[in-house]
Amino acid sequence: MKSTLNLHMKDDATRAAQIAEGGFGRHYTDHMITCHWSEKDGWQEPELVPYGPITLDPATAVFHYAQEIFEGMKAYRQPDGGVSLFRPEANARRFAKSAARLALPQMSVESFIETLETLIKQDSTWVPNNIGESLYLRPFMFATEVGLGVRPSNKAMYMLIATPASAYFSSNSAVSVWISTEYVRAALGGTGEAKCGGNYAASLVAQKAAAKEGCDQVVWVDALERKWIEEMGGMNLYFVKGKGADATLVTPKLTGTLLPGITRDSILSVARDLGYTSQEVMISIDDWRDGVESGEITEIFACGTAAVITPVGSAKSAIGTWITGDGQPGPITAQIRSHLLGIQHGTVEDKHGWMHRVI
Repeated sequence: MKSTLNLHMKDDATRAAQIAEGGFGRHYTDHMITCHWSEKDGWQEPELVPYGPITLDPATAVFHYAQEIFEGMKAYRQPDGGVSLFRPEANARRFAKSAARLALPQMSVESFIETLETLIKQDSTWVPNNIGESLYLRPFMFATEVGLGVRPSNKAMYMLIATPASAYFSSNSAVSVWISTEYVRAALGGTGEAKCGGNYAASLVAQKAAAKEGCDQVVWVDALERKWIEEMGGMNLYFVKGKGADATLVTPKLTGTLLPGITRDSILSVARDLGYTSQEVMISIDDWRDGVESGEITEIFACGTAAVITPVGSAKSAIGTWITGDGQPGPITAQIRSHLLGIQHGTVEDKHGWMHRVI
């Protein structure tokens, strides 16, 4: 891979201060990866370059027709000081699937992972040391053909950037959610299974509506009947039924409109490892409300790469408001979060071969 090193890399003190500041997406590492594709020549050789702005023609296709996809994954510091990625092959496959849906070129799993490894090795000092913190990697691809014709672009650009990240939400407090029946995230046959920017842009008005209702996040329901629970913001949901060793973890099943979350899939395995039963089923708004009111549903949490696991305390909708348990994070939510973070940081045995060693 071609490399052009940044001559103005941040000094140790500045970098340490920016990592310590925490947050998500506040600061970025010294380098990034770029790679161009054309219908005529295919993929060119990727290049490691200094992090910085890019220049695009005003008529570039992505600005007009939103032909764009992205991924999100994390690199974690290990007990011996090394760095490992969590399930990058799964992200690579999902990236390719999103590309196919948006009529963009597919990148091989091997090439995708090579870009991740190259950036991490170069900017490894940006990986935080504390449990729960990580280096978040954002690969993305967009159409770069210049012209206003509505057609699949014959040129594209892949980029990879990285930012040190602390917890997206606090694990010590539960979020409140607004169940939106006015807006929907995706419909069958749409782009719900693809990780594309358009899905998120369309969600922002519903997020504003949730904030107006005094809630932290929005929960999506299906587009047809407007009653089946799908996702919370950009995260998958889990409902805990029962308590203790006999508890069952329930998550909305993938119908073609939900993003197949890698953290969601991992939790299904973690639940089994911890001795819990898990189910993928359809869950309605009424099921949620009635389960909470009867005490059958004892905990609720959302999961995703950026936040890992976020407890959900209260839900508000057009048919009322209800609080799960005492409205605080539950013990099973905390156990699963701790176990998953332990695998990612190398303090819990990785029985599934999820961790990909980089350095």
